[in-house]
Amino acid sequence: MAHATQKVDLKAVVVERPAHGPRDKPAGLREFSPRAILCGLGVAVVMGASYPYVVLKLGFGPNVSVVAAFFGYLALGIVFKDYNRWENNIVQTAGTAAAQTAFMCVLLAAFDMLAASDTVSFNLILTPLQSFVWLTTAGLLGVLLAVPMRQHFVVDEKLTYADGLAAGETLIVLDGRGTQARAAAWALAGGAIASAAVMLMTEDAYVLKWFPSVLLVGTAVTMTTGVGINWSLLSLGSGMLVGLRINISMLVGMVISWIVAPYALLHYGVLAERFTKNDVLLWVMWPATGLMVSGGLAALVLRWSILVKTFRNLSTASVSGEDFPLKWVGVGVAVTGVALIVVQKVSLGLDIWMTVVAILLSLPLMLVGLRVLGETNWGPISAMSNLMQGIFGVLAPGQMAANMIASGTTGTIAVESEALMQDYKAGDMIGSSPKYLTMMQLLATPVGAAAVSWMYPLLRNTYGIVGENAGLASPTSRRWAGFAEILSKGLSALPPGAVTALVIFSILGVIFTVLEGRKKKWVPSPTGVGIGMLVPAAVIFVMFLGAVADRIWWKADRRSNELYMTPLASGLIAGEAIIAVVIPLLAVLGLVHP
Repeated sequence: MAHATQKVDLKAVVVERPAHGPRDKPAGLREFSPRAILCGLGVAVVMGASYPYVVLKLGFGPNVSVVAAFFGYLALGIVFKDYNRWENNIVQTAGTAAAQTAFMCVLLAAFDMLAASDTVSFNLILTPLQSFVWLTTAGLLGVLLAVPMRQHFVVDEKLTYADGLAAGETLIVLDGRGTQARAAAWALAGGAIASAAVMLMTEDAYVLKWFPSVLLVGTAVTMTTGVGINWSLLSLGSGMLVGLRINISMLVGMVISWIVAPYALLHYGVLAERFTKNDVLLWVMWPATGLMVSGGLAALVLRWSILVKTFRNLSTASVSGEDFPLKWVGVGVAVTGVALIVVQKVSLGLDIWMTVVAILLSLPLMLVGLRVLGETNWGPISAMSNLMQGIFGVLAPGQMAANMIASGTTGTIAVESEALMQDYKAGDMIGSSPKYLTMMQLLATPVGAAAVSWMYPLLRNTYGIVGENAGLASPTSRRWAGFAEILSKGLSALPPGAVTALVIFSILGVIFTVLEGRKKKWVPSPTGVGIGMLVPAAVIFVMFLGAVADRIWWKADRRSNELYMTPLASGLIAGEAIIAVVIPLLAVLGLVHP
């Protein structure tokens, strides 16, 4: 954690240099202007409509903050001569919020997978209107609950939030002046072009596949688990921003999960000879989740004084007019909380007590998830929602539909906090008003909910979700549905040794966090190890290579590294993310055929 914070401080100094422009807004500038709001809502429609395809295709979503910033530049910078970064940040905030809401299409896909299953009885299929109302109320509640956490995670602890850092750098470069800004812009543009080109050359079904997407190495086990190199410059750029220590921790987790665990599980008969990567994931998710949750909660306990100080200062921050007023947060949480209870009772048939418990459980999920995201640049909400499934499996045994809705509610609430914190990070870099960023998130969240609610059935009917030939068989949805099937048979159906591993790794998470607090540099980050155990091995390895490249560059020429590493890495993230968003739009329009 300490290393990650130091790395951010260094980059923050770089991006606030006079060559990049002042951090303070010019007098009289209106960042929350009508044109910024309208452009933001337009970008929200584009991002919300395209993001479900990306998530269902890949199983995870690339950074959209940078993509939304580029779309904002196209909408504002080309049309208006007085374009500025603060209005563009409003636009990218809207795009990020809409896309983050759309991430929950993985839950809708899991519903369809369960409905098609031969082993369980599940008949809950939501209409677009039901999905819209549910995602809107839960998403708005998630935005409001995350507002008080900005001071703690972004200002006091200065966590990395690499996607937010990349978005902030992009905003600065697009609005930059002077020779140094132009050089940084060229670095960003070069990285984006290279990343986009590599993705086009490796994304089969669209263009010729010039390179293998994954270079598998080793034995049949490592080939099955996907150990190798994924030709993704987005992963390389993310690794450059996250830093070496966290990447080493993730590499350790990768080795544990995708190399050591399969051999051990085969040896003890937990895995069958013809196992799949998903079989391994259903076991290692338990120790990985235990490590992240215990580490995150232990970190909050160790930093209790900072957390208390943060909330003591909130009232003062609200008076300044820059933060979203706490009174508004309180009223909004009450209104959206009651609305969510009513919606889930009337429309989905969920008992009131389960919705209340889901809202309460979303808070620790949010706190832990925001720390993991800030350190590793990987959102763990989808993985940790499986833990929520386990909890509701105990609270309401045998009620599969209720389990899926309740765990999906905690995930939907918590996932919106990830988008908001990334936006707060970018806003902190350029001096945006947190109040206006929050207001834009609240406006854009229903747009994202509408996009995913009406786009998902179209994608499902066009490309397929279930079956061997399904074009959008989301691995995240498969894990969610598979775990629900296990729970339907009782906790005794859990994989052998999974609970023991959960307890052991939870204890390790606390120990590692305590040692981290004592500045022991050799101690791995528990959040980093946990993420490395869940994310595909090839992605983790490329992120590690990015961190190594950054360190070599820094030692060889520290000045150029400080000036150009962040914009270059941001470009590497942006290029692939832009292509990942454009291709689904072309597919929906029928211009390309997957």
